[in-house]
Amino acid sequence: MEFFYTIIAFIQDGGTFMYPILIVFFIGIAISMERTIKLRAVRKHNQEVWDKLLPVMSEHDFDEARSLTSEDESAIGKLLSMGLAREGTVRRRDDIEIGMEETMLEIIPQLEKRTPYVALLANISTLLGLLGTIMGLIEAFTAVANANPAEKADLLSASISVAMNTTAFGLIAAIPLLIFHAFLISKTGEIVNSLEMASVKTLNLITDSARRKE
Repeated sequence: MEFFYTIIAFIQDGGTFMYPILIVFFIGIAISMERTIKLRAVRKHNQEVWDKLLPVMSEHDFDEARSLTSEDESAIGKLLSMGLAREGTVRRRDDIEIGMEETMLEIIPQLEKRTPYVALLANISTLLGLLGTIMGLIEAFTAVANANPAEKADLLSASISVAMNTTAFGLIAAIPLLIFHAFLISKTGEIVNSLEMASVKTLNLITDSARRKE
């Protein structure tokens, strides 16, 4: 409890700019948590669908593969559904690949949704901290100008110490948000790489099946 009271006192001593920083921090954490849960769910669903599809496609049973992906709402289901829909209707590998790339361009923004806001909020918290410190210093020097000469040094040092709280708190809020942003970018990249891997394997299986029929 003592640590909790210390944090409360630290925020109160920092002045009004501490509260906007706190709000920005909580918004950033909320977005980070939502994106983390979403990306984990997407990755898990993709893996489940791929584990079902790969054995079927390895047997060149593309009709069954199409039925498995036709109503699947996972990212990998939508991606491979486009490629499988063109299997047998077009002869060129490039035509199938282009269709899957178009679907990938639709999927990636959904995976990256709201992630840039985490980095933005980290920058905002830092800037709010600096702004709070500057405003605090302005108030401190204004107060010192009208203070008793004997008290100026003590008053100025105390005021500067309080003003610096906002910069410290802004950095305290920004650092975890930047770490979360890097984590989300990494997880998104892993999902995109797995989708690209799945699309290449699917293209190779389709191409191999077409060659066998010739």
